[in-house]
Amino acid sequence: MLGVPVGGSMSIPRQEPTSVTEGGGDAGSTRAMPEKRRFDREIFRLAWPALGALAADPLVSLVDTAWVGRLGADALAVLGVATTVLISFFFVFNFLAYGATPLIGSALGRGDDDEAARTGGAAAVIAVVAGIAAMSAAIVLAPALVRLMGADSSIADATIGYLRIRALALPAVLLITVAHGIFRGHQDTKTPFFVTAGFNVINLVLDPVLIFGFDLGINGAAIASVIAQWCGVAWFVLIARRPAMRSRLLQVRGLTWARIKPLMGASAALVIRTGSLLAVFAVATAVATRISNTAVGAHQVASQLWLFLALVIDALAIAGQAMIGPRLASTRINDARVVANRLLKLGLLLGLGLAALMAALAPLLPGLFSDDQEVLDAVRSVYWFVVLMQPLNALVFVWDGIAIGASAFRYLAASMLLAAMVTVALLAAVLPTGGGLVMIWWSLTVLMAIRLVALAWWHVAGPLGTGSWA
Repeated sequence: MLGVPVGGSMSIPRQEPTSVTEGGGDAGSTRAMPEKRRFDREIFRLAWPALGALAADPLVSLVDTAWVGRLGADALAVLGVATTVLISFFFVFNFLAYGATPLIGSALGRGDDDEAARTGGAAAVIAVVAGIAAMSAAIVLAPALVRLMGADSSIADATIGYLRIRALALPAVLLITVAHGIFRGHQDTKTPFFVTAGFNVINLVLDPVLIFGFDLGINGAAIASVIAQWCGVAWFVLIARRPAMRSRLLQVRGLTWARIKPLMGASAALVIRTGSLLAVFAVATAVATRISNTAVGAHQVASQLWLFLALVIDALAIAGQAMIGPRLASTRINDARVVANRLLKLGLLLGLGLAALMAALAPLLPGLFSDDQEVLDAVRSVYWFVVLMQPLNALVFVWDGIAIGASAFRYLAASMLLAAMVTVALLAAVLPTGGGLVMIWWSLTVLMAIRLVALAWWHVAGPLGTGSWA
């Protein structure tokens, strides 16, 4: 998701050692900052554009959910099942961004620009190959995947059709993901923001036109997303082909396994981590689908709100990914510790703020996604889980970004696998006990609580563990 405003210019800032002046390295600032706040300028320089880029995709998904919800509970159920399958494909390969960012940042921290460019090239090549493979698998396996999710006969055919259309964008989604990782590694979050905003505006405009204007129904939403995402890739290609960018962003000539191996080494652990998380949400959706179409429709609304808020918080995690790696690579461990602790405090404050906002909007938000009274009642039964989980989510997501920045990939994989096993066991008991949607969301709360404990332990026992909270 890469781009600049029309008529503007784009440059990737080089990473320099951070000083103790205001902003953590702004040589033009002479006013000393308190120790705990001296990196705030850098944090917000990275986090605000990342917030825009991260929030744009789930915001459009929320808009899709709102438009499709007007087609009825069955259409909303189709979207819920298909979206879960597609997210699974996407996040399994999300290691391409999460792995590339700290590796590129660490290479730049050592002053090795060529290694950073080779990592970007390796990630792009993997994205193309993996994207084509994922697209083919989703199209061929669509009927089996829909059956696996438990969709009944009333929505199965529509779900298969929607899934096959959306699968055409999987290569684009993975390339856009790689683009995010490359620019984050260069500590540039503005460029991804502009392209993400641009192609999501295209989706926003096309949605009502294709769904209602051309009477394509839910397939219109799928077509709009495919067009928009490939527009995002085209924008990225235009930027990457600029002479000033070609050698700095990615190098693919002479690419060998030895150059790809570091990224793949990080990817194996991240695939386990992300796959475990996806398995939990796939099982949760499958359980909701087996309860009723109304239940899975309500779960789709609640989970989209949860995801949107998660990615708002993840803006701070992106700052952690970009800032921690270079400081550890250049042995500025105390600086890394101060950054991590500051990010955690800011994350907790943001989580509390989002919880308060969602609580205030409780009478209004559910009605924006459906006019079906049964769906609305079901959404309201789990809405407060979305609200009250925000402070917990904030700490988990920010800590996760810090650990990724520190390349703690194996620990993240092991702890996530443990949390997922416990949560899936709880979800497996929902149908036999008649726990319904409420028990599903209690299970997801347990997932986040286990992750919080595991990440807190890593913070104490890991490379950042000798300092106190800033």
